[in-house]
Amino acid sequence: MNRAETGPRPRVLYTDLDGTLLGPGGSLFAAPGGDITGRPAEAVVALHRAGVALVPVSGRAEVRVKEAARLLGADGYIAELGGIRAHGERVIRDHGAYRGRGTPHQAMLRSGAAGFLLETFAGALEPHAPWAHDGREVSMLLRGHVALDEVHRRLEDAGYGWIRLHDNGILRRSFPGLDVDEVHVYNLLPLGVSKATAVAADLADRGITTGEAAAIGDSASDLALAPHVATLFLVAGSWPSDLPHNAMVTEASYGEGFAEAVLGLLA
Repeated sequence: MNRAETGPRPRVLYTDLDGTLLGPGGSLFAAPGGDITGRPAEAVVALHRAGVALVPVSGRAEVRVKEAARLLGADGYIAELGGIRAHGERVIRDHGAYRGRGTPHQAMLRSGAAGFLLETFAGALEPHAPWAHDGREVSMLLRGHVALDEVHRRLEDAGYGWIRLHDNGILRRSFPGLDVDEVHVYNLLPLGVSKATAVAADLADRGITTGEAAAIGDSASDLALAPHVATLFLVAGSWPSDLPHNAMVTEASYGEGFAEAVLGLLA
């Protein structure tokens, strides 16, 4: 990749964590096949030296994203797939279409929405334990493989039209409780909450334009960032042929794909 392909150097880079910046097992230094790599860490250093703000955007709970952001020297973070975002001392919680008492997570439990999905799609969905129980406020975390259009139709018909299920990437392992061909991680969120809405709001808060931003990801939820950045990098994987015009797929996967994208941005 070269500057002609990626455009001007950005002021901010939004990056997914698991499966993108972080390798197998969630390690910054893990490469596929059990190898060790230092390239992702070197790319983070290069971003800091170039003065490009790094902002993790993850489906993880806030406590986990906040700690990862601190270790990376990041300039803020977006957690729970857009439900919580932070910049400096300011933390904003976005409840989207939910207007009831308590948190959206509590409302999903109280309303029976999660139980409805687990029963309706038994064998195809289950809680993404143990991370499903780590202090969530805005979302619920599930795993399995379902057709999102069918899920949303069932939710609407059952009176849960205020909730949407978001695909946050593929898990490269199997689980005995699931009878599916591949396992995806899903975030159950209030309507109107997503990585895309959070990135758009974060850019507005920073006074940064779309042309001054870039993003790197590995899932369908990251594809939605394309309209909000100049360049969207997708680490190597199974991608559809009709990608957004500003999306580029790296040759490498995981953190080495992240490093490849950063080198392209800073060339």
